[in-house]
Amino acid sequence: MNQVDPPADPASLSPREARALFRAGLRVPTSGYCAGHTQANLIALPRELAFDFLLFAQRNPKSCPVLDVAEEGETRASILDGDLRTDLPAYRIYRHGELAAEVGDAREHWRDDLVAFLVGCSFTFEGALLDSGVPVRHIESGSNVPMYRTSRQCRPAGRLSGPLVVSMRPVPAERVPEAVRVTSRYPAVHGAPVHVGDPAALGITDIGRPDFGEPVDIRDGETPVFWACGVTPQAAVMASAPEFAIGHAPGHMAVTDARDTAHQIP
Repeated sequence: MNQVDPPADPASLSPREARALFRAGLRVPTSGYCAGHTQANLIALPRELAFDFLLFAQRNPKSCPVLDVAEEGETRASILDGDLRTDLPAYRIYRHGELAAEVGDAREHWRDDLVAFLVGCSFTFEGALLDSGVPVRHIESGSNVPMYRTSRQCRPAGRLSGPLVVSMRPVPAERVPEAVRVTSRYPAVHGAPVHVGDPAALGITDIGRPDFGEPVDIRDGETPVFWACGVTPQAAVMASAPEFAIGHAPGHMAVTDARDTAHQIP
């Protein structure tokens, strides 16, 4: 893959411009990219598991809010005018639940029987958090959002089961109510937090060692706030060990053509 330099102002890019950079070889977390445009998680499963995943998502809507579903074998979606195999920064290839590869181009792994799902992502509401004065530490530090497997189990469906995954953002204690208010207006991209405060209540023993992404500083006077995360489908793949699956590399999202405001409620 070619070396591509990150843009000076990723927020100003259009989704088409960002996808062109990713297709050319830019491999970066996408938080802060394409302000005002919806980002999405990708999970692509063989057709025989597609109904199981739809049922899994219906039973676990907080962590798996489905935004779009492609036809079997299709590599485009109604909200993404691009190629799902090439236009994300990085992909994870799973075989029997094990991570077999992480690649910047999934074409050689894609199969005609795959059904691709785009699942809501909390990056979508980060602009609204910033606009309301709530800091977003991983954007400040230029890092990937920290994500954790929890001890909370999702409701199983068919052959799929696994733990809830959460993302974490440290929030000044006095701004926590505002963070809850702002994000609750975006139920299609995880909505309000699932937990505020002690990580141990979620079974997280070391907040400095996320299972996905990178750690961030939690400063004096800040409270860790946890949102359901669209990496949950990949945790279900790892727990359930289907024969094959493709997902995005955590934090390296599909930047869609949909607008954030399409997922905002009054």
